[in-house]
Amino acid sequence: MKFLLALPLLALPLLAEVKPGEGRPLNRLAKETSPYLRQHASNPVDWYPWGDEAFAKARKENKPIFLSVGYSTCHWCHVMARESFANKEIAAVMNKHFINIKLDREERPDVDQVYMTFVQASTGSGGWPLNVWLTPDLKPFVGGTYFPPESSGGQRGFKDILNKLAEAWEKDQKTIQEQAGQIVEELRRMTVAEGSVDKTLPGHETFQKAYDSLSSSFDEKFGGFGEAPKFPRVSTLQLLHSFAADRTTSNEKALEMSRTTLDRINLGGIHDHLGGGFHRYSVDRFWHVPHYEKMLYDQAQLAIAFLESNRLKPDSSFETAARDILSYVDRVLTHPEGGFFSAEDADSMATSAADHKTEGAFYLWTNEEIEGQLGENAELFKATYGVAKGGNSPPGSDPYGKLTNQNTLIRALSDSEAARKFELTEEEVRDRLIKARKRLFEIREKRPRPHLDDKILTSWNGLMISAYARAYKQLGEKAHLTTAAKAAKFLEKNLYDSKRGVLLRSYRDGSSGVDGFAADYAFLIQGLLDLYEVGFDIRWLRWADELQTKQDQLFLDSEHGGYFATTGTDPSILIRPKEAYDGAEPSENSISGHNLHRLGSILHQDHRIEQARNVIRAFNSQIKESPTALPRMLVSAAALQSKSQQVVIAGKPGAPDTLTLVKLARTYAKPNQVIVIADGAEAQEYLASHAGFFKSIEMIDGKATAYVCENFVCHLPSNEPKVVEKQLKSGK
Repeated sequence: MKFLLALPLLALPLLAEVKPGEGRPLNRLAKETSPYLRQHASNPVDWYPWGDEAFAKARKENKPIFLSVGYSTCHWCHVMARESFANKEIAAVMNKHFINIKLDREERPDVDQVYMTFVQASTGSGGWPLNVWLTPDLKPFVGGTYFPPESSGGQRGFKDILNKLAEAWEKDQKTIQEQAGQIVEELRRMTVAEGSVDKTLPGHETFQKAYDSLSSSFDEKFGGFGEAPKFPRVSTLQLLHSFAADRTTSNEKALEMSRTTLDRINLGGIHDHLGGGFHRYSVDRFWHVPHYEKMLYDQAQLAIAFLESNRLKPDSSFETAARDILSYVDRVLTHPEGGFFSAEDADSMATSAADHKTEGAFYLWTNEEIEGQLGENAELFKATYGVAKGGNSPPGSDPYGKLTNQNTLIRALSDSEAARKFELTEEEVRDRLIKARKRLFEIREKRPRPHLDDKILTSWNGLMISAYARAYKQLGEKAHLTTAAKAAKFLEKNLYDSKRGVLLRSYRDGSSGVDGFAADYAFLIQGLLDLYEVGFDIRWLRWADELQTKQDQLFLDSEHGGYFATTGTDPSILIRPKEAYDGAEPSENSISGHNLHRLGSILHQDHRIEQARNVIRAFNSQIKESPTALPRMLVSAAALQSKSQQVVIAGKPGAPDTLTLVKLARTYAKPNQVIVIADGAEAQEYLASHAGFFKSIEMIDGKATAYVCENFVCHLPSNEPKVVEKQLKSGK
């Protein structure tokens, strides 16, 4: 692809914040619900939200559109806002020559995806802020990410780029429009997924290729894969857990890679050791210095990863890590009515008197602060949490010197190591460290907090519902089930249009009015299935079934298989991609393959299981070429090729004899197990409406009775726990 101008991603030190002038009138973004858009409401830029008003004005005035995309906890978005969008001189150039649109990528991932694809193809990199210039008919012709305000050292600055593009549009508009049209056609060609010619499911060779690739890039000492920066890409860990449960693969090594990674993440500075939760990623290979923002999707997926690893091989530290995440989400990221907020920012004021925000200010400590606050426990705490007088950032992790004399807390010594070093018992060490952490947490809570993005996204809430449901399944704490159900009820009330049967994308003091995307359906359906299988409330299974039907209607590619990311009905969205890459979040197709398999197994629907196979087959070429790019889809593919176990229990929900059989089933669970409760009432009636098999399910002698089946072939029903245990152990 040839483009008019390629503008690469830059990395500059954080500059001082430019505060808006007193009394400055607010622009039209003040009326938006998105926290990110509202952050720009006092800019002197004449911003528009994405929509027909801006498009019509661009066409009427024949001006190009400047589109700036970001999100409210994006560090470099803040930097560019301070340097350029709050600058009156630069804003004047923008307002004179362009129609300026500001967009929240979390609220409109469909728009972001179109123009991110363009920027990645034209520059070789991407990120946020995403800045793209469009023709009045929305076709991109120039794009990049962060731009400094002024040209320097051979690098063109934002103001000069604006002037150059305004001049180019004035002098050679026809050429720009022709090139933009060619660009869109090329983007469409790149993103059209025709489906794979090979209709088999991935076999042993593909799984072995994925395993070998992960093994060769694994950091044996510090966990993770490759060099810095390191991201906690949970889909990869879930693939390793799938390998660990498969006796035909090097399961011990697979589990070791996952556990080493999770252990290092848990010990490192990416973990907030005082307040709980995990930061976005580590800038070094040691998981030491993080990018300090906290995202809901990371909390959800990491909680599940720690729980999964603990299930495969119990480790109290992993259970504690999962509880720590959920405690943080409870305290900071939960709406009073039950939904989950999106993120906390990396940047904050170091003190209430500071004139600008800096990254990590809320989380960092000087040696002197620790000594002044902890007294006799200071030396123990400093040694255990890696605190150093001049700061503890590893070499190369702080190129601009922003962390000099600052300490990110890491777990440098275990309790036993600290006990030996300070000649204490382990119990004494634990007690003193609990006291020290409590003291520092209380002090930290008095600091200016990072910005909270209190927007509620359907897709990320689906992931978090899964985390709480699975936590209840493993830890048995009723509060986790209550939290998951409360969040599902919040979404049902506020982010579901029951008249149309469609999900909505986001909520903040009301819905954004944007319909949900394929990921919203896939992630929420997964959460609802997890919620049903731990609490057995039939409403969640029924809603999951309905949402799956609607997802098929709106997004399914019935010709080639798989799901498009968008409905294709919005004329402002120039391309309709089909996503399979499992990155910071898993793809909607990877999760949908598993959802269809689970629904088919629960409701005895062969057509849904076959549809799950078709989702995987649609991406077979990509899977075989680069299996580690689609790790979560490989997990779904492996499940489809393993025996499924259905445990149907006839009994009263919550009754002791029913719970005894449920506990047995979970104790001897196989990877593809589903548990269903036939209650002799509403739930059983619903199940029977899908499969006549459920009509014949009944208790024997008035006692809860289990029907244990594999691939829908069943043992004789039994209400004797010892018999059921034997059936669960043996299989069919």
